[in-house]
Amino acid sequence: MKTVLLSAAISMITALLGTRPTITMLRKRKLGVQMRLEGAHSTPATSKTGTPAMGGIVIIIASLTGYVLGHLFTRDPMTASGVLVLFLMTGLGFVGFIDDYLKLFRKRSLGLRSGQKLVGQTIVGVIFAVLAIHFPDGYDLTPASTHLSFIADIGVSLGTVLFVIWVLLMVLASSNGVNVTDGLDGLATGASILVLAAYVIIGNWQGRNACTIALAQNCYSVRDPYDAAVVAAVVMGACFGFLWWNAPPAKIFMGDTGSLALGGAIVGLAIVTRTEFLLFLLGGLFVIETLSVMIQVSVFKATKFWNGKPSRVFPMTPLHHSFEMSGWAETTIVVRFWLIAGMFVALGLGIFYIGWF
Repeated sequence: MKTVLLSAAISMITALLGTRPTITMLRKRKLGVQMRLEGAHSTPATSKTGTPAMGGIVIIIASLTGYVLGHLFTRDPMTASGVLVLFLMTGLGFVGFIDDYLKLFRKRSLGLRSGQKLVGQTIVGVIFAVLAIHFPDGYDLTPASTHLSFIADIGVSLGTVLFVIWVLLMVLASSNGVNVTDGLDGLATGASILVLAAYVIIGNWQGRNACTIALAQNCYSVRDPYDAAVVAAVVMGACFGFLWWNAPPAKIFMGDTGSLALGGAIVGLAIVTRTEFLLFLLGGLFVIETLSVMIQVSVFKATKFWNGKPSRVFPMTPLHHSFEMSGWAETTIVVRFWLIAGMFVALGLGIFYIGWF
């Protein structure tokens, strides 16, 4: 617990103090967004023009700093699970950085093409999946298991190939889920904090009831549960520090650098704590936002094909923009969506706790 608290504090302070000079640097180089979403004349998005982006760099650097210094000060050893989750976070953040770079430095409004971004996410996801089933500890536990999991491993082993494919699908779903949610000031940051807080609790609970400590019917076979809690805490701390500047009205946006990185951190934690399907509940807000886009696109294409006149289910997607277009204040949408995210997290933690019994 000492490493969790110290690492989180270092991460939060680093992000809190480091975001201000980052804003100044990006403003001097005029690296602000030009228009946050298509059809901005229908929303308040035009008022965001010029706001610095790429703030996700601060989240990544603060998280890595908190993790390394926290372990150095407490002399707790770094673990394969913790390092791999941070690798996934940083790797996906780098893909997002390239996308942001093309948008801001090269003045290409679309950044990476969808296929190019998918290739980058795939490379990082596959490397993580392959490495995660190596590095066994003294109890022959690896950072990840080739079984599917809910609150623990279930069913038979998928085998290496199917496991890698499954992890890749989760990585794509999680990183893109946070990415589409990042459309209003502080929305994705606040929702991510709630999910990460859940993983701090889950990691600590698993560590206290690990099978390596007391073999019992309801113990957890997880390689590095305490270090998973440390990773969750440092990323959460970085998000807290960043949210000070990202809350409405935002002084800086995280960009794809931050949203892809946060999605990677969250899904990595789900994999190393054996809570893969539980993530769909803990991250319920991200699921809803993603489904709104999928439904909109599917209905649009289907009606265009059959009737020649495309129809829409929502005024605009992701879902938060529909409420924005209906006249809701941005702060109202953000706070209410945070409440929804909190309810999903509470429900997920409740199910996780009940599963113990």
